Amino acid sequence: MGLGRLLPVLVLALALVTGSRPQEQPPRESHNLNWNKFSGFWYILAMASDIRGFLPGRDRRKLGASVVQAHRVGQLKVVLAFNRLQGCQSHTLILRKDGKKPVFRNTLKGVEGFRVLSTDYSYGVVDMRLGRAGRTSKTLLLFSESLALGPSLVARVQGSRQTVSSFLSMKKFIDICEIRELTRRATVLPKDGKTRP
Repeated sequence: MGLGRLLPVLVLALALVTGSRPQEQPPRESHNLNWNKFSGFWYILAMASDIRGFLPGRDRRKLGASVVQAHRVGQLKVVLAFNRLQGCQSHTLILRKDGKKPVFRNTLKGVEGFRVLSTDYSYGVVDMRLGRAGRTSKTLLLFSESLALGPSLVARVQGSRQTVSSFLSMKKFIDICEIRELTRRATVLPKDGKTRP
């Protein structure tokens, strides 16, 4: 079995062994998330979206990147960068905190919600709701400080605490995908853009 298929098989095995069932209610961001601690550079290791065409073709997929910055009181600056047909494209957004809910938005730019559903500040499962004209889409992103989730690195650091943490963050991502009914559209983004057999 190739390294490219090793990670999904291990994640599935982990889920079966633990017998874990996703929560009935979708997780929600806590009101006490420390945005200054969450701010910084993140790799986007996996994603799931119900937007048609959001992901490039299999042969063009690569890791994404994000920079999250507590901008001003009640504001968040988010930069997302993905590889597209035209090359790497980035989008910069200034989001404002909702007065009543723990979510950031910029409806003029089509961002109806940006929230962190789960984090230990070394990874984060981010829920982004995009939409205009009454149509909303769901996108989940798995942020990580390091590339420790990649199959080649998993083989090198077998048994380390970082590997266990990476698998647990991937399991959390898959559990949330299941709750949000995005499991079939979830994908791990390869580091080098090469798909494995």
